[in-house]
Amino acid sequence: MVLDFLKRGTVEVPEAKASAAGRVMAWGGAGRVAWSPRDTASLTRTGFQGNPVGYRSVKLIAEAGAALPVVCQDAERRYDLHPVLGLLSRPNQAQGRAELMEALYAQLLLSGNGYLEAVTPGPGVPGELHVLRSDRMSLVPGADGWPVAYDYTVGAKKHRFAPELICHIRNFHPQDDHYGLAPLQAAATAIDVHNSASRWSKSLLDNAARPSGAIVYRSADGAGSMSQDQFDRLQAEMEAHHQGARNAGRPMLLEGGLDWKPMGFSPSDMEFQKTKEAAAREIALAFGVPPMLLGIPGDATYANYAEANRAFYRLTVLPMAQKVLAQLSHWLSGFAGEIVELKPDLDQVPALATERDAQWRRVAEADFLTQAEKRMMLGLPKLVEDE
Repeated sequence: MVLDFLKRGTVEVPEAKASAAGRVMAWGGAGRVAWSPRDTASLTRTGFQGNPVGYRSVKLIAEAGAALPVVCQDAERRYDLHPVLGLLSRPNQAQGRAELMEALYAQLLLSGNGYLEAVTPGPGVPGELHVLRSDRMSLVPGADGWPVAYDYTVGAKKHRFAPELICHIRNFHPQDDHYGLAPLQAAATAIDVHNSASRWSKSLLDNAARPSGAIVYRSADGAGSMSQDQFDRLQAEMEAHHQGARNAGRPMLLEGGLDWKPMGFSPSDMEFQKTKEAAAREIALAFGVPPMLLGIPGDATYANYAEANRAFYRLTVLPMAQKVLAQLSHWLSGFAGEIVELKPDLDQVPALATERDAQWRRVAEADFLTQAEKRMMLGLPKLVEDE
């Protein structure tokens, strides 16, 4: 049993709490990087670690979601102190709430799946929560299709979790019953284009004075080909004086029947910069980040930065946070033995201050509503005297 595995030993309960996955973890370097495969680990390397637009999009959403204030309430009251809030404020010895939620949101964005492990030293809410890497987790379906276990694999080591100890949050996937679709997967083609354009720009800098083309030799006597000594001298001179960023723009002096014939398209013909900017906008679109927030030029969707920031919260951050917190509160309610609801406190989000002021003013001026109805419209629990 997993619980027996977690409880073994004679140390005190605070020291006994530890992630069960820690027993199969080992630090190691990344494997061979393949070019644009679609598995989670490779997409993370190319689209997050190796792409500034993907990196900033994930960080922007994850950090904004993790910074949202969280309230805990039931059908009757909002709690200032509650075991669930205490667990979230310090989910484990290494992380606070912001670090844990940032890691969870990032896993959801990078892989389409987020996994939380509950370490349960006794009755009540879990003693600790840990975010597990999505690329190491696999779901074990039962005969009816529902998960009967989760396997966490690192190399040759594997640990099996009971399903009640794992909170699996996933994005919608139209063709998969068990795993979610990541924005990174939808943006994979645009990421390939953006990375290729960046590599082309780097190669252009390294070989700026050696553009694509051919040197044609025409001898005066019609011999047709140069000697080996002439060929070696020409090649050495090209490498020494016309290759690399240091020699960019240096004119080429041709003599003895040599003629330069350019081949291929010029950078302006291929419009690499516009292609790169279009790919950057597509990456931002897949993640739901307004390009204006990423400094991508050519976007005039929003009138100003404040409007783009408000749309970013309304259309991207809040829907993700509400879904994750709803799943998390349902899962933790099973441990706590009571139904509680976790949700973001919109009254403390600066980006939504204008909307909040307008909504509160409309509700406050509605004389046909009772005090209880006004609180319900604003998402506040009932007051005791209203009952």
